[in-house]
Amino acid sequence: MASERFDFACALAEKAGELALEYFKRLDTLTISEKGHQDLVSEADRDVETLIRAELAKAFPDDGIVGEEHENVDGTTGYTWVIDPIDGTANFVAGIPQWCVILACTFADETIIGVIRDPIAGETFRAKRGAGAFVNNKPIRASSTDTLARGSVGIGFNGRSKATDAINAIGGLVSKGGVFFRNASGGLMLAYAASGRLIGYLESHMHAWDCLAGMLIMREAGGKVAEFDGHSVLAKGTRVIVGAPGVFSDLKDIAEASFAPQS
Repeated sequence: MASERFDFACALAEKAGELALEYFKRLDTLTISEKGHQDLVSEADRDVETLIRAELAKAFPDDGIVGEEHENVDGTTGYTWVIDPIDGTANFVAGIPQWCVILACTFADETIIGVIRDPIAGETFRAKRGAGAFVNNKPIRASSTDTLARGSVGIGFNGRSKATDAINAIGGLVSKGGVFFRNASGGLMLAYAASGRLIGYLESHMHAWDCLAGMLIMREAGGKVAEFDGHSVLAKGTRVIVGAPGVFSDLKDIAEASFAPQS
């Protein structure tokens, strides 16, 4: 059943990405509303999630759904889909081509499927638990670096966390000879870490729909992922620390010294 859902998720992410791309090409017609600092939601966001939910309801009507824009759906199969229709919405509405569609599927408190679709680049980062990680049909691996001085680390920031979380992390990274990177799409930065383009990613708090897919892809690509509570993550989100094996310990030290305690 996981294989059936995996193939379905890859195809659905591409279909949803095409719909989002249609909106992106006609930004002037979008109806945009604000729901908080750096947290813009658009007509495209809602419509793409509606498409995803409709397709899931047809294919797997008894599965649960957790998403950013609509109410959660309780399922009876044990499978729960976790969806972010457009991650990087602030980029999207500003015309910046750094955003993605994210789909994950969990079972028994474990993420078993992760798909991140970048329609602009034509890339689908994907992983099924225990089966490796790929971009399109090419296998990907986390970076082999053993030093923070060789490569860039994604640093996430959101309006829910203390500003000092990101500021401290950047300072800690730079003081160890590292370079920070931010493109305002946590999903894409996690995908970049999994494919070795970045050597790691840190964020003091992410929602499940933003991070579960990327953390699975990272793990399947041979990267390291800090432990998190698979049971509570759907409701509460989690701290995210991922890195190439050779620098993960350094990144974890930076995060623990920089981030305020989790509530």
